[in-house]
Amino acid sequence: MLDRDGFRPNVGIILLNQKSQVFWGKRIRTHSWQFPQGGIDRGENPEQAMFRELHEEVGLHPQHVQVLARTRDWLRYEVPDRFIRRDARGHYRGQKQIWFLLQLVGHDWDLNLRATDHPEFDAWRWNEYWVPLDVVVEFKRGVYEMALTELARYVPRLDFRSDDRVDQRNRFLRAGSRHRDVGPGYGGGDGFAHKPVHGGFHGFELPPGASFDPDPQTNLESSSPGDEPKA
Repeated sequence: MLDRDGFRPNVGIILLNQKSQVFWGKRIRTHSWQFPQGGIDRGENPEQAMFRELHEEVGLHPQHVQVLARTRDWLRYEVPDRFIRRDARGHYRGQKQIWFLLQLVGHDWDLNLRATDHPEFDAWRWNEYWVPLDVVVEFKRGVYEMALTELARYVPRLDFRSDDRVDQRNRFLRAGSRHRDVGPGYGGGDGFAHKPVHGGFHGFELPPGASFDPDPQTNLESSSPGDEPKA
């Protein structure tokens, strides 16, 4: 379902724990990290789509979260042609997103990356609110910056008056302005170790506190980027 400008309606989810850290998921078969997101189906409003995607991608139900805020308007990003399926090129341009800020009121063990047969993530961790943009696929970074900045005022315990918080946000913004190679098997600029990959997922070191949930039926070699317009 595309609008007349070629953008697919979509929702993004920033999920907080009790320490105001955010859920940070490693996209399956890649070395890129991102927030949960997904398309709005015909007949759904953004909130309905958000709760559906929340369950499909991280296994949570409405009773596990509290909605703190949402972006006031659509945030858009365009997808480069090389990431778009050939049959969608020419009329699909990218995503327009409503972003939701959620508070987890359940527990870490309520999270389930295998809630469906088509998982989006194979690992996750709690990260500081200002996530490292250089491990996000490049064309999404601008929307991440806009969503995080707009919703930051609603985050409990996030104090912009603190010098260390301001410095952390400035590092986040500087990281987002730099282009780095975050391809499989190389350093992603996120402070985590990425060893060369030969024939699979072996050699990737997860950061402290991350959870790896491999699917034994899945080939864990790097996937090709032609999976849009789902992304």
